[in-house]
Amino acid sequence: MASSTAQNVLFDVQGPRARRVTLILNLVGVLLVAALAWVVLGKLAEQGQLDAAKWTSLFTGRTWENFLLPGLWQTLRAALLAVVLSIVFGLVFGLGRLSQLAPVRFVSTVVVEFFRAVPVLVMMIFFYLGLGRADLVEPSNVPFWAVVLGLMFYNGAVIAELIRSGVHQLPKGQREAALAIGLTPARSLRMVELPQALTAMLPSMVSQFVVILKDTALGYIITYPELLASARRLGSGDGNILQALFVAALVFVVINYLLSVLAAWLSRFLSYRTAGRTKPSEGPLAGEDAA
Repeated sequence: MASSTAQNVLFDVQGPRARRVTLILNLVGVLLVAALAWVVLGKLAEQGQLDAAKWTSLFTGRTWENFLLPGLWQTLRAALLAVVLSIVFGLVFGLGRLSQLAPVRFVSTVVVEFFRAVPVLVMMIFFYLGLGRADLVEPSNVPFWAVVLGLMFYNGAVIAELIRSGVHQLPKGQREAALAIGLTPARSLRMVELPQALTAMLPSMVSQFVVILKDTALGYIITYPELLASARRLGSGDGNILQALFVAALVFVVINYLLSVLAAWLSRFLSYRTAGRTKPSEGPLAGEDAA
């Protein structure tokens, strides 16, 4: 009864007429999408893009062994390293923005805001040209490190902002309780507030990891052989570039879905570990209460 009252307060319950209008609008939307899909598929069929010959070659051992799997490995390799480095960058500068020292807070804010404002592709091109001219890494590894560094700086800045906002959204009582038991503000931040903020911001952080995975496709511009570049090369050679890109898109969708499932599981797991499990008491006292 209480939940029903809360829902009535938070949301306007639709009447019969509003429900009919919503149903009609939903049906119209579905019909419009179906009509658009029918037109698009018809155009593709007229151009021969739905012919079986253009699709069957994508499901051969040669295609996956020589093109899609190597491209997927390069995508995952760059994304995983960028995720780790982004977390480290975000933690360092996120805590820096929350520091009690004004100079540290100022420098951290400038760094975070700067890298949040610069487009990822611009940073990738900058590092691609800079690393190539500075001769800091082997020429064959320049595209890889340009992709990783570009993703690290941009997404690390976003994660730093997520950490800062997550800590600020915590109830003030968390810090007050930590200070009351003798913790310093810095130790309260590290030991009490930061773990709770990370747990609360986990879905947003995993969404940022999905962005990192997708943005590896920008490496195609600087000759990094990731999944999209491999699919384009495959399609150009076999004359089915549309089909090859469609399969690459499906691979991205599957990986991103698995990341979303992992994020949901981690959120439940961390919430369980943080809150603990409340069990009914056992033993004679429980029996006596029941009696």
